[in-house]
Amino acid sequence: MAARSTPRTPHPLSAAGTGHPLKRAVDLTGALLLLLALSPLLLGAAVAAAASGGPALRRSERLGLGGRTFTMLTFRTTRDGTLTPAGRLLRRRRLDVLPQLVNVVRGEMSLVGPRPLAGPPGHSAAARARLAVRPGMTGLWQVGGRSELPWEEMGVLDLHYVEQHWLGLDLLILVRTVPAVIRGRRPAPAVRAVPVRVA
Repeated sequence: MAARSTPRTPHPLSAAGTGHPLKRAVDLTGALLLLLALSPLLLGAAVAAAASGGPALRRSERLGLGGRTFTMLTFRTTRDGTLTPAGRLLRRRRLDVLPQLVNVVRGEMSLVGPRPLAGPPGHSAAARARLAVRPGMTGLWQVGGRSELPWEEMGVLDLHYVEQHWLGLDLLILVRTVPAVIRGRRPAPAVRAVPVRVA
């Protein structure tokens, strides 16, 4: 007789338990407090983003909870496809994502979650599972190596968060995000050209 699998009991503070409304309350309260506390920084970043000409904000379509499309906000960091000096600073210190606090207030994003998807999630169960929660401003992919991680590893971390997330994990990620932001993005390593000998 085949062994009967035992369903996993959801954590009492997980999205499957009582944590979903609590997580939303934490997101809303945290985003509003951060918008208030960081308002001078937001104003300065907006001025810096607009200094190169053009709008301060960049709007891009992303997939959110349940596959619904929303407009994600970031500070504009490029002009004609080229990274501006102000944009380079904003990206290095992760200030370019601060407008996403507005997305959190709207209920389109969470403070913590998987990376927002820019296109169709694909047909795999793992890809569709990411749409079971709101995308986040930060997550395991942020504190586990930031943008230096390969896409495959970032996807694994996203899926792990979807399966294991609860309020305690969110708070831990938020705490670990602070030193990650202070360290800033590491500059991309220079690629050395390798001479090719033609026979």
